[in-house]
Amino acid sequence: MSFYENVFIARQDVTTAQVEALTELFSGIITAQGGNVTKKEYWGLKSLSYRVRKNRKGHYTLLNIDAPAAAVIEMERQMRLHEDVLRQLTVKVEELEEGPSAMMQSKGGRDRDDRGDRGDRGDRGPRRDRDDRGPRGDRGGDRDDRFRSARAPRVEASSEGASE
Repeated sequence: MSFYENVFIARQDVTTAQVEALTELFSGIITAQGGNVTKKEYWGLKSLSYRVRKNRKGHYTLLNIDAPAAAVIEMERQMRLHEDVLRQLTVKVEELEEGPSAMMQSKGGRDRDDRGDRGDRGDRGPRRDRDDRGPRGDRGGDRDDRFRSARAPRVEASSEGASE
């Protein structure tokens, strides 16, 4: 028997209990064909990168499977026929992971508070606080002055040419 990892995405409007029922349905197909599902992980409701059949989100579920190829083919066929399954992907692997998958592991050390200072800013010099800019910020000058310089210069009519 071979090892497989299968991830399927269920529609956003089904409940978590219905997703668990789907997982049990597909696991039953594998066991009926002589295989074994070693791990089932519900990853939760996540946003999709693009709309799939008018859905913006989907319930993600991972199955680790130890089964013959015929059992996996039948499970994939049933997934394609089921209206609540948006997408599915099955990958053959050398060995199955024992612990939690990468999606379920905690994001240790990746919290915003643990990042620390970003250090030197390169060619921009050290970081300044907003209070160091002065009353008008870095820009200085009046707003109209900034926009006036970008427009064409004003042409004033001279009174000498108009009287002739």
